[in-house]
Amino acid sequence: MKKKRIYIAYTGGTIGMRQTEAGYAPVPGFRQLIEEKIPPRLAISLPELVLHEYPKLIDSSDIRPAHWHEIATDIANRYDDFDGFVILHGTDTMAYTASALSFMLRGLTKPVVVTGSQIPLVELRNDAQNNLVTAIELAADYPVPEVSLYFNGRLLRGNRASKYKATGFDAFDSPNYPWLAEVGIFIELNREAVLPCPAQPAFELPDYTHNEVRVCHLYPGLTGDLLRQMGQGARALILRTYGVGNGPAGDAGFIQALEALTRQGTVLVNVTQCVQGAVSASYATGTKLARAGLVPAGDMTLEAAYTKLYHLCALGLEGEALKQAFLTPRCGEMTL
Repeated sequence: MKKKRIYIAYTGGTIGMRQTEAGYAPVPGFRQLIEEKIPPRLAISLPELVLHEYPKLIDSSDIRPAHWHEIATDIANRYDDFDGFVILHGTDTMAYTASALSFMLRGLTKPVVVTGSQIPLVELRNDAQNNLVTAIELAADYPVPEVSLYFNGRLLRGNRASKYKATGFDAFDSPNYPWLAEVGIFIELNREAVLPCPAQPAFELPDYTHNEVRVCHLYPGLTGDLLRQMGQGARALILRTYGVGNGPAGDAGFIQALEALTRQGTVLVNVTQCVQGAVSASYATGTKLARAGLVPAGDMTLEAAYTKLYHLCALGLEGEALKQAFLTPRCGEMTL
């Protein structure tokens, strides 16, 4: 039986870091590191692996939208040559990248698994080897035709995942959507949670160089003037609100700023600061924000809301068209 072919893109991140004078940093030579940690006598049971180490490795805290486009284009260009794809990435912005890829690589018929680690593969005690090997197995042998994020026994939908622990091995979760699979002694796939496999891909790879989506985290004392400044020149502004979507509705200056931004054509999106739950119109304060122009993001994560808006703006949408497209599910990122 012919071996499956898996493409591994090493973009940087903790998984391939080594100790330098300045601390841990991504360095070239990941292929050699894999061969040291997974010797040929063990690798024989793995699918055929083709590793591409990006010329300029990055710490994920330096990630930019252009990098998302580079990764998505890389996968699209090699799509017909491989059975599955594994993206090795730093954890800090991993959920953003997984979300962004899900919108660019719509209609996947093959698995794309994003993974990384909290401790580098070079260290004796690490979580890197298990995450890497399991991600390869998932990409090769399990029918999950979407962008997923694998970490510490959890396979999560990419655009439903968030990093919620800075140092724990169980750093990622998807609090508003079931895990796609749970990995222990056995890999238990939750087939009902996986997106159906389409007839063919519908990739969208527009230019990713604009800077027209912004995020404002509400806090007690935020003024309308500051809000206006943040929204100047933005096609979309995400407000991270309290609880189920509440904000200072009793502050006339704040409400006037929202109304002014809405009039200038900026799409205002309401995303809760809470890890779990959704924006709703349960309270009068939230209703007032909606009247001022805020669009509810439902149970979308911040990462999904931001990358979805970024993608829709890259497609050229604005105003009412952008708002309606944002409210329409595209690849399992929200619950209706």
